[in-house]
Amino acid sequence: MSNFVGSQAPDFKLDAVQNGQFTTISRDDFKGRWTVLLFYPLDFTFVCPTELLAFSDASEQFHELDTEVLGISVDSKYTHLAWTNTPRDAGGIQGLKFPLLADLNKQMAVDYGILADGVALRGLFIIDPDSIIQHATINNLGVGRSVDETLRVLKAFQFVRENGEVCPANWNPGDQTMQPDPEGAKDYFASNA
Repeated sequence: MSNFVGSQAPDFKLDAVQNGQFTTISRDDFKGRWTVLLFYPLDFTFVCPTELLAFSDASEQFHELDTEVLGISVDSKYTHLAWTNTPRDAGGIQGLKFPLLADLNKQMAVDYGILADGVALRGLFIIDPDSIIQHATINNLGVGRSVDETLRVLKAFQFVRENGEVCPANWNPGDQTMQPDPEGAKDYFASNA
């Protein structure tokens, strides 16, 4: 997994469901934009709808950061369509605000190193506008991911890209950053001693 961070994101071109319609989505569709790839195990399961709906409910925050979220599982586009048409109170994800990609042949899960026992683990990848993976996390099946932490990390990588400074542990927008050199870092350490 560590060899992915800082590397070119593996290419993909998959069938997808977006706004109740079938479409095809590729990595190239998002060049020049930030992208969050949100792998999840299966449609019509338990933790998965909580994650997808949490990210969907935060879609405006991602769009304000010029970032697209893509959900990906090994299910078919037909299963995705059925799930997006199922009401939330019945375990569905009706009203989802981002596309679901169908990795039916499981190649994308293999390429991103997260295929286990025939399904995708909960992999989350932040890809920059140059298609470079800046962040990767993987959760096992039983624990969902945090939208707030994803937004925090995304903002930090965007800050670093725009400003050339680096972000210390637990950094949030408005917090002090540091210069990535011995002298510049001293200012940060001196003010936080």
